Amino acid sequence: MSRGPPSRRALAEAIPIARRRGTFQVAGRGPENLYDFTIVSAIPVAFVRVSYCTRIHAPVVEFMMEFQDKLLQLSMVTRHDAISRELWLRSRHGTWRFFRLTSECLVELGQDGQPLLGKTAANL
Repeated sequence: MSRGPPSRRALAEAIPIARRRGTFQVAGRGPENLYDFTIVSAIPVAFVRVSYCTRIHAPVVEFMMEFQDKLLQLSMVTRHDAISRELWLRSRHGTWRFFRLTSECLVELGQDGQPLLGKTAANL
């Protein structure tokens, strides 16, 4: 799994996914950024952090440990029912997994931003 900034390839491939969900705006790059881009559509507004992941099929508990720094940054975005704080992970083969950070856990999402049934992770 990776700790650096998201690869240009991952960000480039995330844009069409984000566009299907609404209007998106890329944040400036920098180590102090809490997210990579936002998606504005009907409620909720999504603040998204994209990262490369070598073990895309790992259990969610491993993602919680490995991406703790990115999840901490996302947790600094105001928590509200109208805001979705999301971590998008991409493998080198182009496989994606999407998660929403709630106050209690990570919820796995589909590309459409809707929760996948039975995919809630362990508590944070």
